[in-house]
Amino acid sequence: MNRRRASLVLEDGHVFEGEVFGEARPAAGEVVFNTGMAGYPESLTDPSYSGQILVLTYPLIGNYGVPPGTGPESLDGPFESGRVQVAGLIVSSLCPAPSHWSSTRTLDAWLREENVAGIQGIPTRTLTKILREKGTMLGKIVLPGRDTDFFDPDKINLVERVSTKKVLSYGSGRKRIALLDCGAKNNIIRCLVNRGVTVLRVPWDHDLASLDYDGLVISNGPGNPKMCGRAVEEARKAMARGKPIFGICLGNQILALAAGLDTYKLKYGHRSQNQPCLDTRTGRCPITSQNHGYAVKPELGPDWEAWFVNANDGTNEGIRHKRLPFRAVQFHPEGAPGPRDTEYLFDEFLEAVK
Repeated sequence: MNRRRASLVLEDGHVFEGEVFGEARPAAGEVVFNTGMAGYPESLTDPSYSGQILVLTYPLIGNYGVPPGTGPESLDGPFESGRVQVAGLIVSSLCPAPSHWSSTRTLDAWLREENVAGIQGIPTRTLTKILREKGTMLGKIVLPGRDTDFFDPDKINLVERVSTKKVLSYGSGRKRIALLDCGAKNNIIRCLVNRGVTVLRVPWDHDLASLDYDGLVISNGPGNPKMCGRAVEEARKAMARGKPIFGICLGNQILALAAGLDTYKLKYGHRSQNQPCLDTRTGRCPITSQNHGYAVKPELGPDWEAWFVNANDGTNEGIRHKRLPFRAVQFHPEGAPGPRDTEYLFDEFLEAVK
């Protein structure tokens, strides 16, 4: 294990000292935290974390190692994409000797392969309390004699960075679902293919009018939804066709913007596996997995209504059209490693398609 010193520097002046692991290199981005106890392979490969330095609050990370790697277009394994997406990783304690039947390498070795820097030995509880008080902020990982500038990922189009560059097809079902890939997690595709449909995964700015499809899924993704205007425009055109639409996470915000609604940046976002969301139809409150820094404003106009509402802070967690088959959720019904309390929403969407 590399024992070189490194520091996490926040834009408000806080500095945290620790030891570098993974690739010993400077890195910069928005510092955010995740409260999950498990699932670091899924989180690190989630495209929604592009441009962000991820703080994992669970005190021991790396204890079950890293499973075998797969190709960028493969759905095998737990990974949510073909590579590590985070700009950097912050943990309290890194396990140097993992123990799990599926482990092929340590987290340290994996990050070195992926050219991503991490710091261990950071008091993540103290760091998280600062982020919860002041909100997410810019930060950078620096090494002695090696500095870098702060970087604000909200000022660029991160969706263009993480989206597929070509049309890909999965499954062999009779019904065809177009997936507008704004940084799609692999488990969205798994959930759809397992339900017997063909998934056509297309770039974020693809001309949907050129596709023959029965329903549209607008995926999750990173950053500010207002930076990906082409995706919003394609969603607007798709609405004019009248076929069922289902948005997930960033897809909720893109559908809202396409409908003429608005979005805003949250103080520190929702990134955890334990967010309670109240279903306005039934009054039930499933526990959800989330990863987003923006939300839809509550003013929904005459044609739309709130579908889910966050039981903690009252923010919007989903919208649906009052007459047409357009709906979206802010959380992840495909959440991996879980919870999967809301995976039934894929069934509801495909019933509308059928």
